[in-house]
Amino acid sequence: MKIKQMQFSGGPDADALAELQSVDPQVVLVFGSVDLLKKTDMDRVLHQAFRRAAVLGCSTAGEITAQGVYEKTCVVSAIRFEHDIGLRTAEASVPVMEDSQMAGERLGRQLAGPGLRAVLLFGKGVGVNGSAVIEGLISHIGPDVPVTGGLAGDDGAFVGSLTVTPSGIRADAVVGLGLYGDDLIVGHGSYGGWVPFGPARKVTRSEGNVLYELDGEPALNIYKRYLGDYAKELPASGLLFPFEMLNENHDAMGLVRSTLVIDEVQGSLILAGDIVAHGYLRLMHASTNQLVDGADVAAKQVRGCLPQDVPPGLAILVSCVGRRLVMGDQVDDEVDAVANTLGRQNALTGFYSYGEISPFTATTDCRLHNQTMTVTYLGER
Repeated sequence: MKIKQMQFSGGPDADALAELQSVDPQVVLVFGSVDLLKKTDMDRVLHQAFRRAAVLGCSTAGEITAQGVYEKTCVVSAIRFEHDIGLRTAEASVPVMEDSQMAGERLGRQLAGPGLRAVLLFGKGVGVNGSAVIEGLISHIGPDVPVTGGLAGDDGAFVGSLTVTPSGIRADAVVGLGLYGDDLIVGHGSYGGWVPFGPARKVTRSEGNVLYELDGEPALNIYKRYLGDYAKELPASGLLFPFEMLNENHDAMGLVRSTLVIDEVQGSLILAGDIVAHGYLRLMHASTNQLVDGADVAAKQVRGCLPQDVPPGLAILVSCVGRRLVMGDQVDDEVDAVANTLGRQNALTGFYSYGEISPFTATTDCRLHNQTMTVTYLGER
């Protein structure tokens, strides 16, 4: 596996991008600031530089490399597999949130096929139901194929993100890369590190990813009471206090949901993914040390998926923007934790997201996660 990477903070440089052609890339991953991806010539320069490669990625709420976390930059990773790894891309539009599942189904129909080993999935992070996209995708590729990736960011503005697809840079798209063949090695891990507080609350009214009532009271009213002074900073402060999903016995389900939008008129919260109707929710908070430990756990989960003496490969890190807000200037620590556990010989890329996509540990049951560090390893035998 050959990997070459570059990072820039100004306009796209066609000559610099041409240097990545030395590996004759089949796949090019692009994670960058929404402002850079909006530049008028970015689309043209990227696709002219990599005419024979599958170019995909998204805008971010921070870019990740082996050197740490950055903002207002663009990281481009060129990848060449040395074995017979099959590759297929698919993209679909999500003009409104209600079209999310149909978009996932369109991706699934294009990617389903013999030998499908894994799917990388990236998509718009605002105005989308990520859980529905995943559900639609899995309905066609089946539950045994691991799906990993994340939802795009826009530097924390929550106004509009961008998706890099083979057809261009788009505001309304989701894109998937199918990887096929027995020579592919895939590992995945996902973990949070958040700590619950307060009582479990019954979901008494919800629809998809919209939470209307908890314990028969408008959800926004309860949320504001718990947040105290932080309520003045909603919806941004909602990233610091996500919900843990619980089953009927009040046991954790392993899923966390962030608040992205509040509706003062309805008294409701729009969460980053679906919640279980008539289930239970409990608030969470975290410290930097807890989140860094969580990132280390995610990396150890990846190691547990891989064979002994696995050759160097590519690690794709997708972490939640809420984690970055909590850790502040110490955010590099969680990237270092992953790099140290996986091994510094591996190339590393990724971004801070509005939703992380990964299976549960040791399964292929893929879900949309919030507030986690997710890690995907791609390599060859």
